[in-house]
Formats: sequence, C-alpha cells, structure tokens
Amino acid sequence: MIETFHIGPLGPLDLTALVTLVGAWLLIGHLTEHPPAHRPSVGKLMEGYRREWMRQLVTRQPRIFDSAMIDGLRQSTTFFASTALIAIGGGLALIGNPEQLTDLAQEFALASGPKLLWETRILTAVLFGANAFLKFVWSHRLFSYAAIAMAAVPNDATDPLAYPRAEQAARLNINAAKSFNRGLRAVYFALASLAWLLGPWALIGASLFTFGMLWRREFASVARQALLENPPA
Repeated sequence: MIETFHIGPLGPLDLTALVTLVGAWLLIGHLTEHPPAHRPSVGKLMEGYRREWMRQLVTRQPRIFDSAMIDGLRQSTTFFASTALIAIGGGLALIGNPEQLTDLAQEFALASGPKLLWETRILTAVLFGANAFLKFVWSHRLFSYAAIAMAAVPNDATDPLAYPRAEQAARLNINAAKSFNRGLRAVYFALASLAWLLGPWALIGASLFTFGMLWRREFASVARQALLENPPA
C-alpha cells in the first residue's frame, strides 16, 4: 500500500496548490523584472521613462512638478503599507481565535479541514501581506532617498555633476518602483491565497488567474502599447 505524502495538515493536493501559488508569484516577478529583450514588460519600459524624467529634471525650472511627483509616490507607498499592516492584524486576530474559522466554514459551506489547516490557510495570506508591507516600507525609504538625490542635482546644466547625480537619482527611483511593484504583486497573491478557504482547487485556479492577469498587464496591455510609442532614448 502506497502512503500519500503529507506535511503536517497539508495533503498532496493542498501541497500542490501551495506550490502553484508560490511558483506563480515567483515566476511572474522574474518575468516582469527580467523580461526577454524583444518583449520588455511595462516595469522595464518605465525604467527608461524614469531615467528620462531625471534628465529633464536637470533643466526644468522651477522643480515644483518633480517635487509633487515624488511626494505623490511616497504617499502611495504609505497608503499601501498602512493597508497591508491592517490586513496582517486582521489575519493574526483570526488565527488567534480558531473557533471562528470552523464557524465560518460551517456558515458559508467552505472547504472542511482541521483547525491547523485553516490556520495554515490564513497564515499564508498573512505572510504575503507581511512581505508586501516590508516592500512598501522599503519603497518609501528609497523614494525619500531619491528625493534627496534629486535635490542634490545642480541647477546649472553645465555643472559636471548635474547629469551623473541625475542618473543616481534615477537609479534610486527605479529601485523604489521595483520594491513598490513587488509589494503590489504580494498583495495580488495574498488575495489569491484566500481562495484556499474554498479548497485547493480554488487556490490553483486563483493562482493561475492572478498570474495570467499580471502577465497581460505587463506584456499585452494598452498601457504597454502606449509606452512603446516614442520611448525615451
């Protein structure tokens, strides 16, 4: 008799669903940040626009627009970080009272299982939320560094440090955007992981759907087509 493979409360199908979730998350992140040269992603195309933004910064007077732009980006990271933190707190509170999990399953006829399995399902979403929170916080810091680097760009375009410092600011801006996008992807897959409450097949479906949605936005969207028109040199 062949024994089925289990890890704690996770049976073979649950393990397959979890691997699908994590694999889809890692794969779309890799494809987005390291796309084929002949088919750049939206994130990769935006790197060129961010560098062009910093080059235009050198000769733009006054630089009020640039200040407002970087401030808006920092506010976005703050909003998402706060939202992720609230979601983490809610998930931990639910795990701390496992009776609510079984009551919820009975009320909505969700997938059955032991309390430890329910806690594992909720904890998966919490871990994705924690990852998102850390990425948003780091993105906020990087945008702050980028703002300081932008302020250090000389007003005189003939200054030998003007364009090198603008390039430094662009690199900080690009890294901040990467961290922000990683946080958003973690949020998407945190939402997808909640499908596990309906069972492993629902998690597999939600993972593949989320992967497909993110792939389309990065490689086959109207926004990407617009960015491809007259791209920065």
